[in-house]
Amino acid sequence: MIFGLSIAFWITALFTVAGALAAALLKNLVHCALSLTVTFAGLAILFLQLDAQFAGFAQMLVYIGAVAILVVFAILLTRGAGAPEYRIYTSSWLAGIAIAAAVFALLAWSVITSLPAGAGSAAPDVTVLSIGQALMSTYVLPLEIVAVVLTVALIGAVIVAMHDKGDAKTHEQKGGAQ
Repeated sequence: MIFGLSIAFWITALFTVAGALAAALLKNLVHCALSLTVTFAGLAILFLQLDAQFAGFAQMLVYIGAVAILVVFAILLTRGAGAPEYRIYTSSWLAGIAIAAAVFALLAWSVITSLPAGAGSAAPDVTVLSIGQALMSTYVLPLEIVAVVLTVALIGAVIVAMHDKGDAKTHEQKGGAQ
């Protein structure tokens, strides 16, 4: 059973890292955003494999369902969504690699030094059921307020995007009539 779980973990980890690399290295912004969505899905699966159901489902709802879709819409609604014309490598790529290696070394050091020596993990006291019951009873008003605020923000973004597109069309029509 443990062997099967480690195979599933390594497949999911490979899937997640490949999505992250594609998001960082692809030139087309839409492809980068979709690769980022694949990375978010891989992270959600990893959370579910670690028995962190709330974190996994929150990852799916918030990041895949909202953030990734918002990023795709933002890219598609902006002008100039095509890849800019520039060189693949800049003159400061060596400094970027050095900074990335330093950050990786610092994170690896902090993870290694913070691991407990043989401490077992206890079952969490808070479950997805208790969080859902709290959201639907104690915190129902803040949940609804957040939903209304997010809906208003989405409608406002659509209105702003439509207004800009309308101004561009009227400006083109005025320019063509002269």
